[in-house]
Amino acid sequence: MGLLVISSVVISFGGLVLRNIEDADSWQINLYRALALTTTISLILLFQYRRHTLSHVRKIGQAGLVGGALLSVAGIAFLQAFIHTTIANALFTMSAIPFITAGLAYLFLKERLHRATLITMIAAAAGIFIMMANGFGTGSAYGNAMALVTAVCFSSFAVIVRGNRQIDMLPTLLVSGVIIALVSLAFRVNDLGISLHDLLLCFLWGGVLSGVANWTFIVASRYLVAAEVTFFMLLEFALGPIWVWLFVAEVPSQATLVGGTLVIASVAVHAFNELRRSRRLVRRGGVPPPS
Repeated sequence: MGLLVISSVVISFGGLVLRNIEDADSWQINLYRALALTTTISLILLFQYRRHTLSHVRKIGQAGLVGGALLSVAGIAFLQAFIHTTIANALFTMSAIPFITAGLAYLFLKERLHRATLITMIAAAAGIFIMMANGFGTGSAYGNAMALVTAVCFSSFAVIVRGNRQIDMLPTLLVSGVIIALVSLAFRVNDLGISLHDLLLCFLWGGVLSGVANWTFIVASRYLVAAEVTFFMLLEFALGPIWVWLFVAEVPSQATLVGGTLVIASVAVHAFNELRRSRRLVRRGGVPPPS
């Protein structure tokens, strides 16, 4: 849970980075983000496995290739959603990720959730709804569809990673990065030039923020059920507007503050209950089951 909190806090700065990009369009951002992410993950794998890196990359097998492809679609659709519909529409749709993941994990992994976990997930989703209610509208049908594609693809990726937790699935991020880079390059092959300012921000977003967040997400997936792993992503939606408020003076509405507080409180209560349950079981000599 600690890793997932770190992951969500780190990646929540992505919106702030996007707000500070001056001229680069979505395909240029995706291209340089993907190159930075691929570089970071390659360095992590080389540090972990050294001369055995290639053999560990091959171990992800067909499941890893499918997972990487799904993650690449989610990454591309994510920016498309933000550009073609309102932020409210996009985030409200993507807040369904934990519930989609729970359904897929139940179908394919037979993972069930405790009632307390489900209640905290619903409370957090209510917080997202409060945050976005004032700005929720029809938006663009294409943008709304891209937000739904993001949610379904990321949920599917999370279930694949969880279902193959005995394998280090970190190389799936290489697959994702390569696909995103190639697709973005195809759209901008004659227009690759961006300012140094935007390039550095893309590398910060992809190489540092996304690199750290995705690495901790995959590690945490070995220890928590799939729906619980994605539950912590709601912190990103709650914290993102706060960073923009603090550093760009983009003042959030009262609904955003109330909803964000509810999300953060729900995650905190869930984490506290899980830690208390784990300590109780350890004292009895048992092993904490997944939520």
